[in-house]
Amino acid sequence: MQPLVLASSSPYRRELLTRLRQPFTWSAPAVDETPHPGENAENLVRRLAESKARALSEAHPHHLIIGSDQVAVLGEQILGKPHDFTRAHRQLVAASGTSVTFITGLAVLNSATGDCQIDAIPFTVHFRQLSDEQINRYLEAEQPYDCAGSFKAEGLGVSLFRATEGEDATSLVGLPLIRLVSMLNNQGVSIP
Repeated sequence: MQPLVLASSSPYRRELLTRLRQPFTWSAPAVDETPHPGENAENLVRRLAESKARALSEAHPHHLIIGSDQVAVLGEQILGKPHDFTRAHRQLVAASGTSVTFITGLAVLNSATGDCQIDAIPFTVHFRQLSDEQINRYLEAEQPYDCAGSFKAEGLGVSLFRATEGEDATSLVGLPLIRLVSMLNNQGVSIP
């Protein structure tokens, strides 16, 4: 089996990938994540997932490289990582009582052959009606400033939800394992 490399510095993605019980290494790719003018969310995450995988191909010439990227979409607006309390508060106020769709781009690159599988997996979160007090308490408790959408679904963030909808809940955390297993199987990796 070709060694696996996760093209990400995300501790959330690393934690998810360990569930598959396959040895892997990880490395942070140097990729400009700026959207192209007029680029929609799905095309953006597909492009970035592939770019992240390809960015590591020279350093890992005989590997299966996993790239992933995620955006949150509220209406037509792409929500980025908030990076601070004020932006996170603003995002959660906008999401309150509405739905946010998370689109996760996934790529598996066989760096030996150049074969690259790419997909985009949506997952929708339906938010409860949230008061300023609830939002403030949540942000103070979890400080999810490095998460698109301003919450951690694997933590207390689930308390903000009314419901979720999608084929793969792990895509919400940033690495859709159901689709990843299919891609790895296509490359000859047997899981389980």
